[in-house]
Amino acid sequence: MADYTGHGLPFLPGNTFRDITKSAQHRPQTLTYKNGYVLAKRPIVGIGQAAFLSDHLNQSEVNQLAIQNLAQTHEQSPAGPSTEFIPAHVFFDKKVLRFYGYFKQVILLSPLEQYRVRPVIISYFLEDDSFCVIEPEVENSGMPQGKLIKRQRLPKDKQGDFYHWKDLNVGIDISVFGVTYHITSCDQCTKEFLESEGILLNEPEKIPPDPYTQRRTQPQQAYITPSDFDSLKQFLSMDRKVLRFFALWEHSDSVHRETRPVIIHYYLGDNSVEIRETHEHNSGRDPYPVLLRRQKVPKDVKPKTEPFPSCVLEVSPQEVQEYYSPKDFSVGEPVSIMGRQFLLYDCDEFTRNYYKENFSDTLKPLPVISKPIPDIKREIPPYNGFGSLEDSLQNCKSLIPEPPKKDLLKMLEKDGKVLRYTARLDSLNPDDSGRRFILSYFLSNDTISIFETNMRNSGIIGGKFLERTQVHKPGSTPENPQYYGPADFAIGATLEVFGRRFVLLDADLYVLNYLETIADQIPSETLDSLYQRLRPEPNKTQATDETVETIENTL
Repeated sequence: MADYTGHGLPFLPGNTFRDITKSAQHRPQTLTYKNGYVLAKRPIVGIGQAAFLSDHLNQSEVNQLAIQNLAQTHEQSPAGPSTEFIPAHVFFDKKVLRFYGYFKQVILLSPLEQYRVRPVIISYFLEDDSFCVIEPEVENSGMPQGKLIKRQRLPKDKQGDFYHWKDLNVGIDISVFGVTYHITSCDQCTKEFLESEGILLNEPEKIPPDPYTQRRTQPQQAYITPSDFDSLKQFLSMDRKVLRFFALWEHSDSVHRETRPVIIHYYLGDNSVEIRETHEHNSGRDPYPVLLRRQKVPKDVKPKTEPFPSCVLEVSPQEVQEYYSPKDFSVGEPVSIMGRQFLLYDCDEFTRNYYKENFSDTLKPLPVISKPIPDIKREIPPYNGFGSLEDSLQNCKSLIPEPPKKDLLKMLEKDGKVLRYTARLDSLNPDDSGRRFILSYFLSNDTISIFETNMRNSGIIGGKFLERTQVHKPGSTPENPQYYGPADFAIGATLEVFGRRFVLLDADLYVLNYLETIADQIPSETLDSLYQRLRPEPNKTQATDETVETIENTL
């Protein structure tokens, strides 16, 4: 082994000495950054490396390298402008080659077809030599279409090679994952790129037609001479213009052969007919007003095939020779529509004017004897005492009762306004003589609640005596119920509340102040009783005091 250090010792472990002539102690790097990109850097051969190379090269080769490095060092650079280095992945970014082709899908176990032709678009990305195969989506094709092969490098053979753009050309086949794609053409940008690289493109081909698609193609319809009738003009001029006829339909399918009134509408905009049945009140029939939906009604139909009944075969427009028109309707004559006979007995004013202007025919109504409608008087049963009177009355008006309607405006205006009175129970029982009650009248919904005050050693528990409810006056009827109001609450008056009699003794001052604001609605006797109780006159008060003093002195 050669001596690398000059100390005369073999280069063995333990005989290594530091090179005092070495100036650069860092580890040489093989990568560097230039313009933001990582580039490979060729390491510089140092003194130690030169000594190592001297063992493998002879002296003449080492001198030749030194002369070349010296010549390259002192050689002047050309005067031309320096070009900026651009990496390949930046130069080829967003540059794609597009080819058009197809592949054949084999159809098994089908006597009608052997294969199907499915067109594809092959995209080649120059940035990383990757492919992407997409099949254009066809509406209602019944096959999963779209991206067949996602973007990736495609294997070329078993040796591990991949397809390159140099392997692509028009008119060739490429096999990828067991499917053979035939390239038929490419776009203009792809053609220019390949020709600039020296690749001669073949002539473009056409994608062969798909036998299954051709078989499903509908044949061209036979040419029909267009009609001179302008349906758009009819729609614009006759839209929302309807002829109305009143008719009678004799329902012969029923047992009693009854006659039902109907209304026939003829729409001049599209020559359609609609029949609506007029339902009588409490007739017991289901409320289905439309007897025949709006449609064009055929008048003459071609003879049908005899072996099949008419209820099985639907009438197509090709079989209809004529549809109903305004000339087929006339007041006083029957008309047959869908196998039903209708007798036209009258029409509206617009229909009369239309026939008078267009057909010079004056339509006169036929006298129709209508059944008299019996006048059934609704009888309300007597009030049974359960619940409130209005709530019980709702059960007599409908099968599904609704809550009674409330005066919301009155509830909002008089919410929280209550008139309070003191009352005693008018009873023959001597134990009830000392019982006192507070009667509250709520102005928001005209309800009354009664609360009994507690009295010590009375033996009667006080509390709520009457729930908040409306109290009707004695003798009122369910047809004309009358309820107690502020005008009935006079001091000393007797109120009958569900069989109990209460005598009013006193009231709040708020009661008098409120009734003064509506004095025109309150009787004068009620106001006078409140004045005497709440605001007595000074002279009467003084006289009363003198009378009390005289009585006390006498006693």
